[in-house]
Amino acid sequence: MAHQLEVDSISLQFGNREILSDVYLKCETGKITGLLGRNGTGKSSLMNLIFGNLVPGNKSVRFDGQSIPKAYQHHELLSYLPQYNFIPAHLTLKRVFSDFSLDYAPFEKVFPEFILQQGSKMKQLSGGQRRLVETYILIKAKSEFVMLDEPFSHLSPLMIGSIKKLIRQEQPKKGFLITDHMYHDVLELADDLYVLSDEKVHLIKDINDLERFGYVRSRD
Repeated sequence: MAHQLEVDSISLQFGNREILSDVYLKCETGKITGLLGRNGTGKSSLMNLIFGNLVPGNKSVRFDGQSIPKAYQHHELLSYLPQYNFIPAHLTLKRVFSDFSLDYAPFEKVFPEFILQQGSKMKQLSGGQRRLVETYILIKAKSEFVMLDEPFSHLSPLMIGSIKKLIRQEQPKKGFLITDHMYHDVLELADDLYVLSDEKVHLIKDINDLERFGYVRSRD
C-alpha cells in the first residue's frame, strides 16, 4: 500500500518579504519527487516547514490524510537531511550507525574507503566524507519519507553515482523529496518534479516548463 505526504496552504513571510504563498506539494512512497528552484526561492524553508522546524502563519502537513504539524517528532514517518552537518562532530562512525540501528558492513561494502574506519570521529572526516555518511544514514533510515536538501554537495561523481543507486534501491518502500542545485541528477531520479518560482510551487509536466518558469535557459 502506498503512503502519501501532502502539504498545502503553506505561506511564509520574513518581515515584509513573501517567501511562499499557498504552496501545494505531494510525495508518495514508491516515488522520487524532485523540487527545483533558483537560490533563495525558499526550497530549504519549505522543507523546514514540512519537518516542523519553521512555524508559518498557515500550514497543513498530512501523512495519509492525518495532520502532523511536528513531523520531526515522528522518525518513523519522516527523516530530513539539511544543508548543514547535523551529526555531532565528536561521535564515531560506530556510534552513529548504532544510533540509527544500521549495520556498518553494507556501508563499507559500497564505500570501501571507509573499511576499518568505524572508530573514526565525524570531525576527522573530510567535508565530502562527512556529507556522504549523513546522506547514507538518512537514505537508509527506517522512515516512510526522506527529504534530502543538497545531498550531492561536496561529493565526487563516483560518490554521487553510488548515492543515486542507493536511493533507487530504497525507492520501492519509501518516498523521497530531493532538491539539489545539480539539477541534472535530480531530473534523472525524479518521477514527479516541482519548480518553486514566484513564491509558488508548480508541477512540471514537460521538461520545457523548466525554462518557462525561469529555472533554466535554453543553453543550460
